This record gives sequence, structure tokens and C-alpha cells, in this order.
Amino acid sequence: MADFDLVIRGGTVVDGTGRVPVEADVGVSGNKITQVGRIAGRGTEEIDAKGKLVTPGFVDIHTHYDAQAVWDSHMTPSSNHGITTAVMGNCGVGFAPCRPADREKLIELMEGVEDIPGAVMHEGLKWEWESFGEYLTALERRQRDMDICALLPHAAVRVFVMGERALQLENANQADIAQMRQIAAEAMRQGAFGFSTSRSLSHKTLKGDPTPTLRAQEDELTGIAMGMKDAGSGMLEMVSEWLPDHNAEFAMLRRVIEACQRPAVFTLTQRHARPEVWRDLLAGADKANADGLSIRPVFAPRAIGVLLGLTGSQNPFAGCLTYRTIAHLPVADRVAEMRKPEVKAAILSEDPKEGNTFPLFHRLSFDYMFRFGNPPNYLPKKEDSFAAEAARRGITPEEIAYDALLEDDGNAFIYLTLSNYAYGDLRMSETLLGNANTIMGLGDGGAHVAFILDAGYQTWLLTHWGRDRKRFDVPELVRRLTSDTARAAGLLDRGVIAPGMKADLNVIDWDRLGAGSPYVVNDLPAGGKRLMQKVTGYDATVLSGHITFRGGEPTGNLPGKLVRGPQAAVG
Repeated sequence: MADFDLVIRGGTVVDGTGRVPVEADVGVSGNKITQVGRIAGRGTEEIDAKGKLVTPGFVDIHTHYDAQAVWDSHMTPSSNHGITTAVMGNCGVGFAPCRPADREKLIELMEGVEDIPGAVMHEGLKWEWESFGEYLTALERRQRDMDICALLPHAAVRVFVMGERALQLENANQADIAQMRQIAAEAMRQGAFGFSTSRSLSHKTLKGDPTPTLRAQEDELTGIAMGMKDAGSGMLEMVSEWLPDHNAEFAMLRRVIEACQRPAVFTLTQRHARPEVWRDLLAGADKANADGLSIRPVFAPRAIGVLLGLTGSQNPFAGCLTYRTIAHLPVADRVAEMRKPEVKAAILSEDPKEGNTFPLFHRLSFDYMFRFGNPPNYLPKKEDSFAAEAARRGITPEEIAYDALLEDDGNAFIYLTLSNYAYGDLRMSETLLGNANTIMGLGDGGAHVAFILDAGYQTWLLTHWGRDRKRFDVPELVRRLTSDTARAAGLLDRGVIAPGMKADLNVIDWDRLGAGSPYVVNDLPAGGKRLMQKVTGYDATVLSGHITFRGGEPTGNLPGKLVRGPQAAVG
């Protein structure tokens, strides 16, 4: 009879704390790590990890699997990147609480904000809930390839309480706020990990209507945050445009956190039009931290990039009237049409804004648009931008973009660095990586399904900043992906390799670690398409003691569950 259910033998254990790695065996019984060190006993199953890294499973605190988790057991494209726990419901959007009459409103908002097609959600969501607690119960009915945690979304709460007044951006009255506070407290007690809100002008429906939470007043945010204080748990997650005065907006966030005494995280990006604002926000978070308030920025380890192409959901000419007449054609037929001189001339003469429903269209800039390439190039040079190339060649950037779309028979992507690339390099991300108060995230797994694929940030963080550039030590990078994010979410039972901790683990071939070029699959409900990528170097991913991935491919094991609320530390 075996002594353990699983033994991972002879690996270099990077335990998630930031400590120096050690060569050791890891023994697992049930869903717990039971021994770390030299293990004489045998396992029912064993993994030879000699020469490989053994890390805790990664914890991602910024995803949008709220819809996909209802219909799918596979939380790709995150789970194949070593992520074993993810927090969803960020940016104030989600599907509960929701009255039957408001379902279409929440679908329209999710479609615009997170680029999940409405037809996909109409077919995939079964709406077995009205309250947030009933939504959590519906999520519990399915096993998955990773654990999921849910935030209470402000937009859903606001529409549930205020109805049409929420959509008209009216201020909440005191009765509204009292009801929202009660909903928040109940949600935390039922298992929510916190409350999320958006104050971003980019968050709109495809019709152009702003998110209902855009102008929520401080008393409304404070009231909801006090619901978390009433329950004694939960964090506030916020994304903001930081307008008109970013310092005043941050001061408001700080006052909310001072009132509720709950932790907060906020999205920190570098907008190209306001390239230095992030420094003030970082300084404000550092000052709050020094004053004993937990306000932590969440950042991306590289540029936040949009992939524009004929196979995806967006391209620079998607709104042109001539293009719209051929948009339904298969890619090969579309390419053939677009290569005709008269079609090219017509499309280039038209206004791409006229028929465009892309909420981020106003942020498309040829100064930050590049050929993506294969293998993908996430570090393009400024002189390779379409604007710079056009200036050298004496033609328009639109002509460069048009021809780039037709490369590789229409399968090529254009890479638009939407944020974090104002300097033409990754200095901003590197600065944030060196700040202990920041949190690595913003991969947005489950969202922007056919024009952004950043869900593999964890892999890229390790390969670019650790292995290839050697700018940060591997133990520190692993800590950022494991114990740091786990503790930020209140998950004290995972993120560290130690006896008693949850047996979520990765066995990594360091030299082979990487991710391939994005490609499109049509595997969503109603035949919806999304971007995916293959990974290499993940020899095994273990969730709750079960091997869920081998060599980046699923094993069929689905031990993942809904986690209800923060989890206590071991012992």
C-alpha cells in the first residue's frame, strides 16, 4: 500500500515564499501537501521532477470567467498556464444579482465591456439564479480544471436595486444605498470575495451606453463597502479612468477604505495620453500602505495589447461600410476580395468610425500599432510602428495596416499596445515589479475573447523577466504569482509549498517554458470564437492533489471547485 497519493520527486522546490530554492520531494495525501523533504515512502502516482522547478499553483486575482464558468469545466486559456485558482467578477461586471427582466441589460454590458458575444451568452447562460447566493450555488454544480472565486459586481447590484435609474447614471438615494449595503453583506457571508466597481469611460455596451457604475458617488461606494465591513470580509476591486483629477479620485478611494477598513486593489496602467499619472497613483498606494491601509495596485508585466486581425473579432477597418459587406465571408474569400485594387481603394476611402461598435476604437493609434509576427513580438520598436513606417515610405498608416492584415493569407495579427508602452519599452512594468506593494495581474482570462490574449501573463513573467532578461530572481517572481496573490484574495490555505497547505502545484521545465502564437478556435456556445495558445514547459499541473495537465494538455481530471469566501491559514 502506498504511503502517499502523489509524490513529486527530486525537484527544485520554489516554495512561494521567496526563499532560496531547495531540492526536495513533495508528498501529497488527498488534497493536502503532507511532507516536503526527502521522502522514503512511495506514492500511488509519482512524478520525476529531477532538474525541474516545483512551484505552488498560480493564483490570478483578475479574471472574467463569470459566464464561461457557468457552461464550461475548462477555464482556458488560464488553467493551462499553471493557474490553479482565479478570482472572477472584476471591473464591476457580472451576472448576479439579476432579475429576469434585466438579463439582457447585463449581457449587453458584458458584451461591450469584455467582448464576449451576446449570442454566446444567450446560449450558454441558463439563468438558474436571481440572487448572488443562488448564482454561487449554480456555479457549485460544475467541477472544473481550476478553483474559482467570485466578486460581487457593482453594475449588477446597481441595476438590481435601481433599475432604469442605474442605466441613466442617476445618483443612488439613501434607500438605494441601504439596500446595496445589505446585498453586499449577504454576498460576503454567502462566499463572495469582495466587491468590484468600474469608473472607466471605456466600459460601454456595443450601443455606446456607459457602465451603470461610471458616476457612482462616494456615499454609494462607501455604503457598499460598509456592507463588507458588516460581514467582516471582502476586498474592494476598482478600475477607474482617474478623471478629471487623478489625485482627487485616489483620495476618494482612500476615504472609502478608511471608512470600511477592508483591503482594496485597483487597476494601474499607463495611458499613452497621460503617461506619468501612474507614478502619482503608485505613490498614493505606497503612502496608504505606510499608513496601515491596504490599497494595492494591480499591474501587467508587459504592454496590454490588442490583437487585430481578420480571424479575430476586430480590425482597423471593421467599421468601414465596404468591409462590412464582406465581413461574413470565410477568411480566404475575404482576403481575395480585399486584394482587389478597387476594394482596397473603397475601404481606405471610408470612415472606419461610421459602422464601428468597438468600445475601444477611440484608443486605436497607428503610433502604437505593429506587426505581431510569429513567434509573437511583445517588445516592438517605436521605429517599427505603422506610423513610423508610413512616414519612411511616404504612404498612409492605413495602407500599411491594410496590407499587414493580408499577410500570411489573412492569418496575421496586428499588435496594438493599448497601455503601458508610452515609453516604447517596459520601464513602467519593470518599476512596478520592483515595488512590493504591487500585485501582478490583469490577464483578463475569460474576457476580450477574440482580440486580447493576455491570460498567459504568468508564463511570460517567468520567461521574460526571470529566465531571458534575468532582471528578477525566480523565487521572487514565483512568490508574486502564488503566496502574494493568494494572500491578497484572502486565500491563506494555498500559494506555499508546505505541509498542510492545499496541494496545488506546478512542475516546470524551466528551459522549455513558453507560449506559442495565438490562434482562433470556435468552441464557445453558438459557435463563438476566441483566442487560444499552446504552452510548453508545464510538465504537470496539480490541483487539489490531482494532475489536471501534463505537458500543457488536459488529463480529464476536474477537481476544481467554487471557493466560498476567504480561507484560513493552516494550523
